Amino acid sequence: MTNLLIGITGTDGAGKGTVVTYLVEKKGFVHYSARALLIEKLNEQGIALTRANMRLIANELRAKHGNDFLVTHYLKRIEEERPERAIIESIRTVAEAETLKANKGILLGIDASQHIRYTRVQERRSETDRVSFDEFVAHEALEANDPDPHGMQKSRVMACTDYTILNNDSYEILEEEIGTLCIQLGC
Repeated sequence: MTNLLIGITGTDGAGKGTVVTYLVEKKGFVHYSARALLIEKLNEQGIALTRANMRLIANELRAKHGNDFLVTHYLKRIEEERPERAIIESIRTVAEAETLKANKGILLGIDASQHIRYTRVQERRSETDRVSFDEFVAHEALEANDPDPHGMQKSRVMACTDYTILNNDSYEILEEEIGTLCIQLGC
């Protein structure tokens, strides 16, 4: 039985992956990745791996299976696998946040200033990060409140968080904040 379930949300480049890595490596969480699922679906359909295509495939899955699809998909796996501690990354819709919380999950938000986040995404340079600053800002505006009824609502999801970490400083400071949060959560 899962004793602790955390959903993670946040802005691009804020440090969600860094928080996940900490929780997996230092606190024994099992990681369930929305990005990995979307990449798998894109590959199955032979669609190019771009940020726009990831957003569109996620919207398509939500339209077909419900706006909380990514969370319900992983809740089924968590029920089967029964990890003691689980983290679902990335919560992007209010329905996902609500389903997470209805299943006794905690929603953790990670944020940082826009320029710091853009610098970070340029440093990591994944397939979907190779964009100009203007493109980064435009993607962010769309994902904050996608007009598609099955789209991302990052701004509204961030408003639903139980805890938020502002990650504008060093890795060591972020690690301290995660450690403090883990003490509060009992992990």
